[in-house]
Amino acid sequence: MSELKDRPYHHGDLRRALIGTALAMLAEDQNWAFTLREVARRTGVSHAAPYKHFRDREELLRALARIGFVWLGQALSAAMTAEQASSRQTFRAGALACIDFALRNPGLYRLMFSSDADKKMDPQLHDAAMETFGILLKLLEEGQRNGSFRAVALNALAAASWAQVHGLAMLAISGQLLEEKVGPEPVCAALDVLLDGLCRPQEPDSHLASRR
Repeated sequence: MSELKDRPYHHGDLRRALIGTALAMLAEDQNWAFTLREVARRTGVSHAAPYKHFRDREELLRALARIGFVWLGQALSAAMTAEQASSRQTFRAGALACIDFALRNPGLYRLMFSSDADKKMDPQLHDAAMETFGILLKLLEEGQRNGSFRAVALNALAAASWAQVHGLAMLAISGQLLEEKVGPEPVCAALDVLLDGLCRPQEPDSHLASRR
C-alpha cells in the first residue's frame, strides 16, 4: 500500500505525485475538503499543473477512491488466502481485515463510499469496487458449494454480509462501538451472530438422531 507514498515529485511523474499528496492530506485531515490548488501547493507545482491530469477536484477524488478499493481488495485477499480451516474462519478473517483497513484509513474509507466517489462517473472506479466485492461473492459461493453456508440466494447472503461488515467498519471509525453500549469485543460478537445466520446448522450425529 506504500507504492504512492514518500515519493518526491520529479518531472514526468506529476499524476503520481499529486495522488500521493492528496492521499497524505486525506490521511492527515480525515476529510477531503481540500482543493486542487492546495494539492498543487503541497506538491510543489503550479496551481494549473493538476489540470493536466484531473479535469476537476471530483476526478481526483474518484482516483483516490479507486486506489482505496484496490488496497482494500489486496487486504482482503491477503487475509483470506491464509490457511483457515473453514469457510467460516475465512469469512471472519476477511471481515476483520476490512474493518482493520477502515480503522487504519478512515478518511479514505469514508470517501470510497461517499457520494463524491460516484462510480457511474468513472468506469475504472466501478470496476475496482466490483472486483473487491467479487472477493466476498467468491467466498460465499465456495462456502455454499462445500456446504458451509446456507443454500439461499447468493445476493441475499452478499447483501447481509456486506451491510453488517461495512456497518461495523463505519461504527468503528466513528468511535461508536462503546463498551457501555455494545459490550466488550463488539466486532467479534457481531460477526459471530452474522455467521450463525450465514452458516448451515450442523447435522446431528446419526447415533444421536436414532435415539430421538
